[in-house]
Amino acid sequence: MKNLTFIGFLLLGLAFLLYYILPQFSFIKLFEPINLMGILAGIGIGLIIGGIVGYISKGTALKQEQKRKEFIQLRKEKEDLEKQAAELAKQQTVDYTSTDNKNPPNY
Repeated sequence: MKNLTFIGFLLLGLAFLLYYILPQFSFIKLFEPINLMGILAGIGIGLIIGGIVGYISKGTALKQEQKRKEFIQLRKEKEDLEKQAAELAKQQTVDYTSTDNKNPPNY
């Protein structure tokens, strides 16, 4: 959004520069009805385009945030499953060693 504001001010400055370059430049002419209508129309179009760009960028930001949360959740679930697998492996090795000592196999 900061970039859009910067671009907006840059274009506004360019418009005033181009208007200033005109041979019949007058600050009073800037507020004549035809010029004022052009300025207001430009502001309106800019607000419409800015609203659309803002809506799209917010939607993509929300999607990225949702994907990040899902990734974190999956990472936590993976760590939990790894801990459970390690505990099961440890229990199985303990069970095998305890059963091997009590009941040796008959070959």
